[in-house]
Amino acid sequence: MRNQINPDFVRSFWEPRFPGQVPSQLAVPEILKGDTLYLEGEELRVIDLGHTDTANSTALHVPSIGLVISGDAVYNNTHPYLAECDEKARGEWLRALDAIEALHPKAVVAGHGVLDPDSSPRHIEETRAYLRDFNQVVAKTSTAVNLYEKMLALHPNRVNPGSLWATAKALKGNTAAFVQERG
Repeated sequence: MRNQINPDFVRSFWEPRFPGQVPSQLAVPEILKGDTLYLEGEELRVIDLGHTDTANSTALHVPSIGLVISGDAVYNNTHPYLAECDEKARGEWLRALDAIEALHPKAVVAGHGVLDPDSSPRHIEETRAYLRDFNQVVAKTSTAVNLYEKMLALHPNRVNPGSLWATAKALKGNTAAFVQERG
C-alpha cells in the first residue's frame, strides 16, 4: 500500500487512469493485530486468501449474517484480472474460492463487478469456472490475440474486456502477432 500511494507512483500510474479523481491526501491503514475485529458488537473475521488477482489478498467474513466481502477473489460478471497470475497463482486463487465457499455465505460482495451487482454466492462458482476455462485456453494458445479471442468467445457477456486484453498481453507478450493474424 505504501508503494501505491508514493507521490511519484500516484502521478505516473493512478492519476492518468483516474484523472481528477485521486484525492490529494492518501493514508495507509494500520495493520490489524490478529484476524478479528468487532463493529457494533458484531464479529468481523479477516480471511487470508493468499494470491487471487494479486498477492496477499484477504476477504472479510461476517458470520452472524452469512456475509463475505470477497476483496479481489470473487468477480461478478467481469473478466478477472489475471496479469499477475501464473499457473501456481491461479491454483492458489482456486483454493481461495474454496475457502470462501467453505464459509457457506448467504451473500458475497464481489470485489469487481457490474454497475448493478447482486451479491449471490453463485459468483464464487462462476469465477472458479472462468479460472478453469482460462487455464485450459492459456495452455492451448500461443498469442495474446488468440488467448483474448478464445476467452471472449467463452465469456462474451462479461464486462471489462480490457482486463482480459491486459492479461493476454502480459502472459503472451506478443501483440505484434495481432497484425499478422489480422493481415
